[in-house]
Amino acid sequence: MNLAEFSTRRRVTIGMATFTLVLFGLIGLSQLKVNLLPDLSYPTLTVRTEYVGAAPSEIESLITEPIEEAVGVVKNLRKLRSVSRTGQSDVILEFAWGTDMDRANIDVRDKLELLRLPLEAEQPVLLRFDPSTEPIIRLGLAGAEGQETMDEASLKRLRRFADEVLKKRLEPIEGVAAVKVSGGLEDEVQVLLDPQRMAQLNLDPARVIERLKVENVNISGGAIDEGSQRYLVRTVNQFASVEQMQELLVAVDQGVPVRLRDIATVQQSYKEREAIIRVEGREAVELAIYKEGDANTVAVAEAVSRQLERLRENLPEQSRLVTIDDQSIFIQKSLDEVSHAALEGGVLAVLIIFFFLRDGWSTFVIALSLPISLIGTFFFMDQWGLSLNVMSLGGLALATGMVVDDSIVVLESIAKARERGLGILQSAIVGASEVRMAVVASTLTTVAVFFPLVFVEGVAGQLFGDQALTVTIAMVMSMAVAMTLIPMLSSLKASTPLDYPEDAERPDVQATRIGRWRVGLLAVLIRVAAIVGRMLARVLGAVGERVLRPYGWLESRYVSSLPWALRRPAVVLVSATFAFVLALAVLPTLGLDLIPQLAQGRFEMTAKLPAGTPLAETDAMVRSVQLSNAGIEGVHTLYGVSGSGTRLDANPTESGENIGKLTVVLVEGADAATEARATEQLRAAMQAFPSAEVKFARPQLFSFSTPLEIEIRGFDLKQLETAGRDLSQWLQGSDRFADVKSTVEQGFPEIQIVFDAERAASIGLTTRQVADQVVRQVRGEVATRYSFRDRKIDVLVRAEESARASVADINQLIVNPLSERPVRLSAVAEVISTRGPSEIHRADQERVAVVSANLRYGDLGSAVAEVQTMLAAKPLAAGLRPTIGGQNEELQASINSLVFALGLAIFLVYLVMASQFESLLHPFVIMFTIPLALVGAVLALKLSGNALSIVVFIGLILLAGIVVKNAIVLIDKVNQLREEGVPKHEAIQQGAHSRLRPIIMTTLTTLFGFLPLAIGGGDGAEVRAPMAITVIGGLLVSTLLTLLVIPVVYDLLDRKGDEYYAERGKRQREAERLVALAEAHVHEGAKS
Repeated sequence: MNLAEFSTRRRVTIGMATFTLVLFGLIGLSQLKVNLLPDLSYPTLTVRTEYVGAAPSEIESLITEPIEEAVGVVKNLRKLRSVSRTGQSDVILEFAWGTDMDRANIDVRDKLELLRLPLEAEQPVLLRFDPSTEPIIRLGLAGAEGQETMDEASLKRLRRFADEVLKKRLEPIEGVAAVKVSGGLEDEVQVLLDPQRMAQLNLDPARVIERLKVENVNISGGAIDEGSQRYLVRTVNQFASVEQMQELLVAVDQGVPVRLRDIATVQQSYKEREAIIRVEGREAVELAIYKEGDANTVAVAEAVSRQLERLRENLPEQSRLVTIDDQSIFIQKSLDEVSHAALEGGVLAVLIIFFFLRDGWSTFVIALSLPISLIGTFFFMDQWGLSLNVMSLGGLALATGMVVDDSIVVLESIAKARERGLGILQSAIVGASEVRMAVVASTLTTVAVFFPLVFVEGVAGQLFGDQALTVTIAMVMSMAVAMTLIPMLSSLKASTPLDYPEDAERPDVQATRIGRWRVGLLAVLIRVAAIVGRMLARVLGAVGERVLRPYGWLESRYVSSLPWALRRPAVVLVSATFAFVLALAVLPTLGLDLIPQLAQGRFEMTAKLPAGTPLAETDAMVRSVQLSNAGIEGVHTLYGVSGSGTRLDANPTESGENIGKLTVVLVEGADAATEARATEQLRAAMQAFPSAEVKFARPQLFSFSTPLEIEIRGFDLKQLETAGRDLSQWLQGSDRFADVKSTVEQGFPEIQIVFDAERAASIGLTTRQVADQVVRQVRGEVATRYSFRDRKIDVLVRAEESARASVADINQLIVNPLSERPVRLSAVAEVISTRGPSEIHRADQERVAVVSANLRYGDLGSAVAEVQTMLAAKPLAAGLRPTIGGQNEELQASINSLVFALGLAIFLVYLVMASQFESLLHPFVIMFTIPLALVGAVLALKLSGNALSIVVFIGLILLAGIVVKNAIVLIDKVNQLREEGVPKHEAIQQGAHSRLRPIIMTTLTTLFGFLPLAIGGGDGAEVRAPMAITVIGGLLVSTLLTLLVIPVVYDLLDRKGDEYYAERGKRQREAERLVALAEAHVHEGAKS
């Protein structure tokens, strides 16, 4: 008993299995996580080390170089890069794709533990680059509407409310990992020392710091038992107020107590500002909400939104809480767009089926396979840890047009069996059995093309893995449904489509009689449904007749042109070859890109002022741009950050007081033209700040490299600076490149203190002692922490402002306050005002200048070619080696692995077909459809203006599995006819005519299933559309050419005689007869 026979005879079993599958699929759907993208595991680690106040040159020699030497021997390390900037070192390790990053993380930590870095440097922190580390929601706590300025008290109040209330209420929400607060004024107690007064009393800052530490204590002293009572012993001597801190006894001078207020000003102030946040030009406090790694982004955002509604009722006076950015809105809209595209594609596919079959029941049977296959897919997605994201839902949308193909082929075969006069039950068994091999082969070829994606390196393999797995599951589900549910439902039908002869056999409905009133009610409902169905069918039938008129013309033309093509094979093959060669010629003109950037309804403008620009000036620039561009059409919010932001990821983005970032949040539904207009208006506004370097970019999801990066390697910073400046000017001379910048630029202003060791030794001081005195008085040191409003705030000790305001003041610092004769810094050191590099970039442990640029127009491949032409025409100085990197490097790695994957996919398709046909020749004939598909794909891309990209390559790989299905069905039918004794030419013509309708039906259902993805806009369309366009163009042209080329190639290459096929068919029928007899004997034995 084969599967089709089992399905038709065990209908209840098949029905219950289908119901169970749908039930578990719905349960799986409810448990799936909802995210923007699949879990992307980038093989990069960033070692970030902070050394506050250190210049880039010191960072390079003291931090970066030792770390590079330590981690440079880690296994699978592909590239080592670093950025040394003021106060921070970032060493970026790029590993080979496929590296176990947990193991790599451990190896790097082991190497770092052996390092001996300066004591003042923080411990190195390991970070991973992951788009999921972007905050899912950004909130702004700002003043009331119309409040233009915020005083110090207001900014402190807002910051306290954010830290004490909002942060504590939001972090406990399930799925929230952290809430980072930035902006406003953060509380700090400052102890500002009077150097002159301290020198008179022979006190140094270390003494003050030590006294604050030892007097601010709360230590457990254990416990004592007295009788039946037990007491806890505590030593409590914490500062309760700033006034109490002022009364701290620091020393006793000649019997007179010296208190802290005598030598310093103690005040509750605020920390030195690292960032200033502005919303619509008004200062605010930002809260960035990060989710846990495996949390559902949409669910977490909804929970946060509900909590925010409650929190808004208890905000401080004259304040408001605004949502600056909510990532879940974009995610939900993207998923809705894909869902709508899948639904529209499914409806169009069902209509095409109805127009061809003109029978409601047959259409219902095929249409039923669509939701069952997709819902069943959700169960396996949940079991294998997939999430609902743009890529996996895109896979389901792609599958929408394909999952009905198997059902169409099976039902068409069953209908043909009915034409031959077989009964309902017998036609269901025979029809499904006849196409079993073709259905399995066509499904396995589609599945086989996705297997090579496991070998794809780079972001392509990470990004499209979910999509490949989703389509694979859906196709396997559709094959199972086509081979079980379709025959079972077909065997229930008492009338046949297209006026086939009625079956004399009628099922006995009397055996299932129930109560009369129930039967009557059921009959009424059935009659109403039948009337509505007939009316709808009549309307759709009339529409279908008009729609299918071209098919009738095509069928008649095809029947007459196929014999002509078989008589003139040279004309057909030369024409097909010419089309293929023409497509190859057009291919290089399409251009080359990595992955189309997703328009997420926002973009960022980064402005870099000259090194050394104070934070206040950067903030003034950001505020000016916000206010002057507040009315840009299509812009919802302008959100500015001056200084360091709230990023928690490993992206070595520029940070510092001279960096200003403006995030432009567009109104809902804004298109690319609106974004382009806003970008150009802001770029024009920045002309008022000629010293600022400006860069525009969308939030990075797939790579943190700029589109174009040219690395110039060398050791001489002066040479690198000159080469970087020259190359920047060359790029700026081309209108293709925008936002050109070089990493080797005007240096950071520094005050260098060069010690005279001999003079310091003559007064009993070492260089280190002098340096410590300078650091404590200029930068200061946190002595202890003070309890304030259930929070711990820092107590910072340093010299008062007037003692460190200028270079002259630094020269007058007293370096030996404990001595009877005070000595100024100028006596033991030379204080020089100069400039050092603002950043030092290194690649593979040698210095580089990196010139980066965005593209105004054109594709990445053309831009790279133009840069190569520039470098060839104007070579750089000797000893400098330019390398083109950025996204181009990632693109080349991905393209190389995708070409390999495409070749492997074609080979696997051949293996699957060879095993199914038990022939090496017929799969070779079928493979001719793939170059024909390339013709259509190239034509579609050229007409639509899309460049070649990773998305298009995935579409080509998918196309290789889809286009062979039509040829499989055709060749399989021709072979069946020849096995029945039909001569080859007649079998080719009969088989082609017989399979024309299912081929056209499956092609049209697939095309219309993909059509909403290709023409639909909305969020995420940049990734969906090129793939759908590739498949539509390739499938359409391939189908039209296949109907003529494949019969011609089959006729030329298959040289076996008709007798061979007749004998093979006879042996196969004899084998089936013997199997049937054996099964009958087994059944008779079981009954007896």
